[in-house]
Formats: sequence, structure tokens, C-alpha cells
Amino acid sequence: MRYSPICCGERSVGKTFEIIDHTADIGITCYGSDIKQLFANAALGLFSLITELADIRENIQREVILSSRDREGLLVAWLNELLYIFDMEHVVFTRFEFDLLEENRLQARCLGNKINLEKQPMKREVKAATYHMLSIDETNNGYKAQIIFDI
Repeated sequence: MRYSPICCGERSVGKTFEIIDHTADIGITCYGSDIKQLFANAALGLFSLITELADIRENIQREVILSSRDREGLLVAWLNELLYIFDMEHVVFTRFEFDLLEENRLQARCLGNKINLEKQPMKREVKAATYHMLSIDETNNGYKAQIIFDI
């Protein structure tokens, strides 16, 4: 299933994500009609904290395969893996295609592009997704998650 960027917008299922204030760090609350859309919107929220996503082309693809002990751990691992790719290659992703997303495993193709840090301004440096105040909840409209990031 493919999920394309719809940052901070409204969709038939509602909001994709919103930024939340935290004392020393920053967080997002993200939404999805299903768990795949939730993970995609969490990734979009993460990258929107780092830079503007409007002009990112989808010229680069990376496959991500992860496992964790539970769904919350998988979300943290997913976001931290995307941060690792960004830190190593300066690639920002804006579309996510999940072949598998279960309680503790995922396999996804991430599409985006390398950014030129001298030309594309960074909003802030995000160091890691954390377990602090982490939650994933099922709602009447799908799923909602809260993630706090170290900055």
C-alpha cells in the first residue's frame, strides 16, 4: 500500500500529524486510518521537523526491514532507522510503500531524495525518536500515536 505526503493537512480520515510542544525536546501526534498510514505519517512528521518537504522529488528508493519486540518498539526503530539514513546519506523520504507491517515486523520501500544541506535549510536537528511518552492507540477513526524526539 502506498502513502504519499500530505503534511499537516486534512484527509478523509482526518489529520496526518501535528507538532506538540515538549519542555526540552519536540514531539508529534500522528494519525492514520490503519497502522501503515500511521507509520507513514509518523515518518512524514519526523522529516517535516527537519526540513520543508514540498519540493522533495522521489528519485531515491531504500528498502527498510525491521523487527522489534512490540509495535511501539517497532515505531521507534522505524523512525530511528530513517534518521540514520538521513544522517548518513542526507536523504529525506516523502513516500512509503509497506509490503509488511505486523505487530513486531515491517518491510517498506521509502522514496525520497538527497538534499543539499547548503541549499535546503534545515529547521532543526533531530537526534532520535524516544520511548518518552510514547503511545499508540486505536481510535474510532483508526490509529493515533505520540512520539517525542531528542533534538
